[in-house]
Amino acid sequence: MKTMDHVSDNELIRAFQEGDAHAVEVLINRYKDKVFSSLLFYVKDNYLAEDLFQDVFIKIIDTLQNKRYTEEGKFLPWALRIARNLCLDYFRKVKRTPTIKTSDHNDIFEVLHLSEDAPDTKMMQGQSHERVRRMLDLLPEEQREIIVLRHYANLSFKEIAQITDCSINTALGRMRYGLINLRKLMVEKQIAL
Repeated sequence: MKTMDHVSDNELIRAFQEGDAHAVEVLINRYKDKVFSSLLFYVKDNYLAEDLFQDVFIKIIDTLQNKRYTEEGKFLPWALRIARNLCLDYFRKVKRTPTIKTSDHNDIFEVLHLSEDAPDTKMMQGQSHERVRRMLDLLPEEQREIIVLRHYANLSFKEIAQITDCSINTALGRMRYGLINLRKLMVEKQIAL
């Protein structure tokens, strides 16, 4: 069996649409880390990110099987756009869902500790990553999103502009101001990474 690791995304898609199930597996493995990382930064919950990750690839596979994929040569930005949209849909749904409050007005699920973190979750929450995450949370949404897509998903500014539906110059500006704000936060809080 020949290796498909160096085959282009479009060739893998075509092979999958012609019946080669291994081709979509190669495609998923190629981008799973970037898609999962972006989901995790959006939702900040490992289990929710895993659920949404599955939904993203189910949607991708369904679209490819039904031959509705039209993003020639832009698979990763397309996959990340699907991930972002599923996160937005999730947050809209949660906003409409009533929360159960305790007597001191806290969400009941924030107080209950239903399970212990898995070992891999503990590993992912290293000190420096946690510091960066906390600082990213303090940034405005549009600056945080650009930094995450650029540094964690390794996207170009052109791809980021398409995903976030803004111009390249706007994406560059948001990135610049986001980094300036991160530096200010590091100085204010005397944080060294």
